Amino acid sequence: MLLAVLVLTASAWLRGAEYDEQYTLFLTAGIARPDWPETLVAAGTISTLQSGHPTLAGIAHDLRTTDVHPPLYFWALSLWRNVFGPSLFAARLISVVCGVVSLCLVGIIARFFAIPSTTSMLLTLGCYGFVYTNAIARGFAPALMLLLCGITLQIARRPLLAGVCLGAACCCNYLALFVTVAVIAVGSTWIATLTVIPFLALDAWFFAAQHAGRTGQFPPFQIAPGLFRLVQYQTGAVFGGLPIYVDGLLRNVFAALIGALAVGLVFCFARARPFAAGPGIRLILGAAIATPIGLLLLGAIFDNTPIELRYLSFGLPFIALLLAWTWRPVHGQKTSALPACVFAIQIASITGLLCSPRTMQPARATAIAAASLTDDEVVLLPRGNDGVGIVGAFGVEASRSQPLLIIAPNDQIADRIAPFRRVAVAMLAQDKESTATIAMLHAALVPPRWRLVTSGSHLEVYERSDDGE
Repeated sequence: MLLAVLVLTASAWLRGAEYDEQYTLFLTAGIARPDWPETLVAAGTISTLQSGHPTLAGIAHDLRTTDVHPPLYFWALSLWRNVFGPSLFAARLISVVCGVVSLCLVGIIARFFAIPSTTSMLLTLGCYGFVYTNAIARGFAPALMLLLCGITLQIARRPLLAGVCLGAACCCNYLALFVTVAVIAVGSTWIATLTVIPFLALDAWFFAAQHAGRTGQFPPFQIAPGLFRLVQYQTGAVFGGLPIYVDGLLRNVFAALIGALAVGLVFCFARARPFAAGPGIRLILGAAIATPIGLLLLGAIFDNTPIELRYLSFGLPFIALLLAWTWRPVHGQKTSALPACVFAIQIASITGLLCSPRTMQPARATAIAAASLTDDEVVLLPRGNDGVGIVGAFGVEASRSQPLLIIAPNDQIADRIAPFRRVAVAMLAQDKESTATIAMLHAALVPPRWRLVTSGSHLEVYERSDDGE
């Protein structure tokens, strides 16, 4: 448990600000969609705007009109931020607390089913997707905690409380529904089932208002690419992105080794005959496969491929429990070297998650590059999809005095940059609109009026040429 506190807190502290976290911060500050001015903005203004204190009704209204999420996590976080402050780290700490509680619940479930609890907890904590989702300011961590709490209460034969927890999990994140359905199908009583229904009705009310609000976010659904993406991200959720830590041939070697290890684990689990192991293991198995199957069904229904590593985090504790059950000593058998290989890879991947810039989104690296600019250089920042994700993340990471000019793809860019002698383009192409904006900036910042002074992966500096006056 102490190790979990250290790892999750370190992840919350060390990792740079992320795109989606800015939706959380602005929404729980009462400004779901900021209206950025056409004049210069100091980066510190962005953090100030994220410091408001909205009402719970105001959050519910903004959710129904601007985004596709249920309200419970945002209500809880709003109250949390009123006590612990408006910073990104403070917002992440509620996920850290939920993650630690989740790990404790994994140990309780393991002991009830005679599964090695220490192995189960270490495997869960070693999952890249578990550490990641329990250290960011999004609703995955509380939803997973409530799911595990619901399962624990069901095991303890407290169906009413189990139903409350399972329903509340769905009100933190819609995708918790997949595990909830699996748990109910395998062994819930009618009391737990009826208790979940009011929560699902609240979910439906929010979902109906914004179900078409994210069109184009995912590629169209195709079964073969969807399955490949699912296997790739499920493996990554357990073992991390170890191949991206290296380049060239080594990347392919690492990917092949991790793929072979994943296949080996599936084979070992199948040999353990889980379907003959009793209702407890079947419950855990159902919870483990519910999210992957649910995502594929969701994609088929809405003709998209909603498969991401963080979405698959809901099944990770159950995968860890199944692996620990598979490796338990049976009839004096010796433990294989497989657990040691898994733990070694997990340690390496979590180390990369904490330290490697390759596992992080680019806002912090871009802000560090911008810190070397002089006072007369203005950062041209793409507005992005709706002025939240890119602008917010860069503003959180940048110096408070950093001057910004927030650019949208339909702006008259030549006119907006004309008053400045030196400008720096933030290379934050993280969605369709920001990619289009950067392309238009490149089209405007051309000789003879402008010349490129510095080119980097995160920042490009241009200077107005006297020859172009």
